[in-house]
Amino acid sequence: MKLALLGYGKMGKTIERLAVEAGHEVVFIKDRANERGDLAEADVAIDFSTPEAAIENISRCIMDGIPIVSGTTGWLKDYDKVLNLCEERNGSFIYASNFSIGVNLFFGLNEYLAKQMSSWPMYDINIEEIHHTEKKDAPSGTAISLAEGIIKNTAKEAWQLDGQGDAVVPIHAKREEDVKGTHEITYSSEIDTISIKHEAHSRDGFAKGAILAAQWLQNKKGVFGMKDVLGIE
Repeated sequence: MKLALLGYGKMGKTIERLAVEAGHEVVFIKDRANERGDLAEADVAIDFSTPEAAIENISRCIMDGIPIVSGTTGWLKDYDKVLNLCEERNGSFIYASNFSIGVNLFFGLNEYLAKQMSSWPMYDINIEEIHHTEKKDAPSGTAISLAEGIIKNTAKEAWQLDGQGDAVVPIHAKREEDVKGTHEITYSSEIDTISIKHEAHSRDGFAKGAILAAQWLQNKKGVFGMKDVLGIE
């Protein structure tokens, strides 16, 4: 598989290392204003850039007929524009707030627990996420996806950063040195506490998931997510 990397920070470099180790070839790299290689040679592009660059990167690939996988968060206000463009151009696109296989299994566990807890309103729900100090968006896209899974399966109506209120799922975002990503959902009452937690130990899990998604997307048309890639109901 010939890959284009759009964004060449820590994640981009990790993806390059693992892709090459797996026998793939990186034919194009875009890092801020610099470009190396030929995008047209790529079978699939992987975008881990910035919220400001993501729309341009994704749109460029769709317009050029190159399947694209994006893990950049913080740009989703324009998500419908990308969906419409992908439909118009018969493109191929996967977006995920997190490509880790473990996190995507965690999403399912989160929804199952929310369904079980929905009949017990005495429990207060909280989400806490911890990431490295260089992460630009807060809360994380993964935390937002977890909150949306809770909202879908309970009487909660919205999520809010450090929010309060019976209808709100509060998300607390912390930034600490060299944290790869930790997410914890807690249900607390006066009697007891129930919690589930996912903690990433390295970026390799995210990178391997993105490479797996890129392999899966080849020769497919449409808009997909990691549930499609992993066959999760």
